[in-house]
Amino acid sequence: MYVPSGQRYDKMLYRRCGASGLRLPAISLGLWHNFGGVDAFENMRAMLCRAFDLGITHFDLANNYGPPPGSAEENFGRALRADLGAWRDELIVSTKAGYLMWPGPYGEWGSRKYLLASLDQSLKRMGLDYVDIFYSHRPDPDTPVEETMSALDSAVRAGKALYAGISNYNPEQTARAVAALKQLGTPCLIHQMKYSMFVRTAEDGLFERLKAEGIGGIAFSPLAQGLLTDRYLEGIPDGSRASKPGTFLKPADVTDARLSQVRALNAIAHQRGQTLAQLALAWVLRHGVMSSALVGASRVEQIERCVGALDNIAVSAEELSRIDGILR
Repeated sequence: MYVPSGQRYDKMLYRRCGASGLRLPAISLGLWHNFGGVDAFENMRAMLCRAFDLGITHFDLANNYGPPPGSAEENFGRALRADLGAWRDELIVSTKAGYLMWPGPYGEWGSRKYLLASLDQSLKRMGLDYVDIFYSHRPDPDTPVEETMSALDSAVRAGKALYAGISNYNPEQTARAVAALKQLGTPCLIHQMKYSMFVRTAEDGLFERLKAEGIGGIAFSPLAQGLLTDRYLEGIPDGSRASKPGTFLKPADVTDARLSQVRALNAIAHQRGQTLAQLALAWVLRHGVMSSALVGASRVEQIERCVGALDNIAVSAEELSRIDGILR
């Protein structure tokens, strides 16, 4: 029987999520990859338990995570029943709805019909009465934002979610969504955006919006799908994400110019006594508005190394200048 480490809260850094009372671990675990029906369940259990032992209390899912869609939530539910369920009140569990889940006109986007049906399905798959955070996974260009936000508000008022969040909304969309939620009386807790050294669009107005509204930020893909690790220093290795079909990191993304940047960034990381991944996480977390960085993993050791980034998350002005020079 699993018993968590008694020292699990000793070293993890917890950050206030915006202006709320909730604190998140600076490193959170995302179940986007490697937790689906095609993956080994015992490896998932080992990663989830080790993450909790290291003080990672936040586990991030979505209805479509797998493959197949829904299977990551099912596997997480199995892990709760087998290992972590007794500590449910120490966990932050988030899920989302917005991308395609079932056929027909009600199986994706942002309608009230889809979002609330999806949340009910997610809760059933995980065996939970509520999630801590329920997100609108993406803005819907054809549904009024007031309707989408009213679904989040309803989920909170029904006790099926404790907090509401949005993901992949640009600054203007964020402003409209936050205003709609505020009018309903349910604040927007958190915004999940793609952010890394290689994807910096969040710096173009979104961070300022989040700070002004008292909303916490959480980055997904802070390691650029693994490109900001030492995995690709010599090109695309066999078995890596870029070597497999159907993944978000394509061989065309691993260009000579990009690899030159990766190697130069790796040199800075080594000068700091860190891995490249640890530097990339420190760089993301340097923003005061960032509550957490979501990491993915296929092995326990990857989670341990990511948490090791917290030993040194201060990035000097000189280092930031050198990094910006490389990225330009």
